[in-house]
Amino acid sequence: MSDSAKKPVGTPRRKVGRHRGEGQWAAGHMTPLNANEQTKKDDNGLNVRTRIETIYAHRGFDSIDGADLRGRMRWWGLYTQRKPGIDGGKTAILEPEELDDEFFMLRVRIDGGLLTTEQLRVIGEISQEFARGTADITDRQNVQYHWIRIEDMPEIWRRLEGVGLSTTEACGDTPRVIVGSPVAGIAADEIIDGTPAIEAIQRRVIGNRAYSNLPRKFKSAISGSPLLDVVHEINDIAFVGVVHPERGPGFDVWVGGGLSTNPSLGQRLGAWVPLEEVADVHEGVVGLFRDYGYRRLRTRARIKFLLKDWGVAKFRQVLEDEYLLRRMVDGPAPEQPPNDWRDHIGVHRQKDGRFYLGFAPRVGRVDGTTLAKIADLAEAHGSHRVRTTVHQKMLILDVPEDQVEQLADGLEALDLTTRPSSFRRGTMACTGIEFCKLAIVETKSRGQWLIDELERRLPDFAEPITININGCPNSCARIQVADIGLKGQLVTDDEGKQVEGFQVHLGGSLGLDPGFGRKVRGLKVTATGLADYAERVLRAFEAGREPGERFAQWAARATEEELT
Repeated sequence: MSDSAKKPVGTPRRKVGRHRGEGQWAAGHMTPLNANEQTKKDDNGLNVRTRIETIYAHRGFDSIDGADLRGRMRWWGLYTQRKPGIDGGKTAILEPEELDDEFFMLRVRIDGGLLTTEQLRVIGEISQEFARGTADITDRQNVQYHWIRIEDMPEIWRRLEGVGLSTTEACGDTPRVIVGSPVAGIAADEIIDGTPAIEAIQRRVIGNRAYSNLPRKFKSAISGSPLLDVVHEINDIAFVGVVHPERGPGFDVWVGGGLSTNPSLGQRLGAWVPLEEVADVHEGVVGLFRDYGYRRLRTRARIKFLLKDWGVAKFRQVLEDEYLLRRMVDGPAPEQPPNDWRDHIGVHRQKDGRFYLGFAPRVGRVDGTTLAKIADLAEAHGSHRVRTTVHQKMLILDVPEDQVEQLADGLEALDLTTRPSSFRRGTMACTGIEFCKLAIVETKSRGQWLIDELERRLPDFAEPITININGCPNSCARIQVADIGLKGQLVTDDEGKQVEGFQVHLGGSLGLDPGFGRKVRGLKVTATGLADYAERVLRAFEAGREPGERFAQWAARATEEELT
């Protein structure tokens, strides 16, 4: 007797159909389940460069195929920027073609933040000649240009690649820039130098068609610094310097970190990896993500969702059994960093006796002329190496002791101080509505204004504080893990008008007691009232904190009245 014949009368028959699952290739779901996946199947994003160089650069913006314009060009670091004059209230209403300007943002990937003065000078020259002077330092160590014309891309690539720089897979569903410690190889307290691993990963993965169609972006971090200076907790994969009690210096492996609208902190796999095997493990995790990552919904296509569903044990097991074909060594967790500041700002002695100087642009905003002057200054004082950081800051390395003071004075003359206030040191901002098609509010100029206001109002405030300003919910500026995180949105002012403003997150942190910020019900501030609010909550912190208590600790226990 069949199973169906055994069922009681009236039992509904289950409709039999093919379950499409989450679009995992490893489960046999190779048919694209959304437009983005179809675009990638139609043509590999790496192929678009040929069309840019042979067709679009000659025929202009109007000749660009729509799937290339809003998809594949990202594989070469290009996004259309926001058309001027479109207010934040229309961001989610207009069609993409209505938001598109005929100019591009171009991202130059700087793996590990590693730059020579020659490279920095070329970046500055391109900015001046092709990008109307723009050259923002991002919180992933890259440089972003704006106002780029498609006609100029062949020449821009020629100049960048002539000095060893690249825009390959700076954006798109790819392995993006590998962030690294800006003091790798020179810091006196370094556990291990991760630079060889970054270089090995670049050779294996970047531009490799085997890994150029991932479910979504994939972010990597490597640092052997005890300061934990690459925000490893919010990367898809991170390698953190540790000392194994029997095997010596190596790396602890973390996976599944990421922010945006569904924030997750990375989790340890519990594995210790020697330097020479970091690239193997990285490639294995990228391959696992490619094959098992969710491709049905873009909102669930990051590796953090797979890790959440599988758990750490299964993730590690699949990685070992199917990709590494060997067991990894169990290892220790990293120690907590010795202090709250992890940005290397100031003057510091290197292990070779020379010095490095970390200095602070305002919210990452610099220009091509300034970058060229930084290169000139560094060379004039004996250095040929500079670094970018994940905090939108910069370093000059290898400075002889007798040149330190003169170089610091030269930086001060460019408004690039090595002794910034807590506010200048700790404030970051994303691109914002000036150029970003997703943004709702202005961020860069608002952040610079806020720094100036708080320095004037609270001149003696010296505690570590992070203020991260984001133009939309996507958290490119890491709002959930800031002391004061500001998520841009439209709010109602005292006159009942819709104006630019922010939802406030309080007490987020990384490193010491990592966690996401607290949201107080109804706590929103207008953009113009932001300085008043920040002053008020920081004065409450100063008045109510216990000795040695950090802002994040105070915010977790403070009353709603103190926070509003």
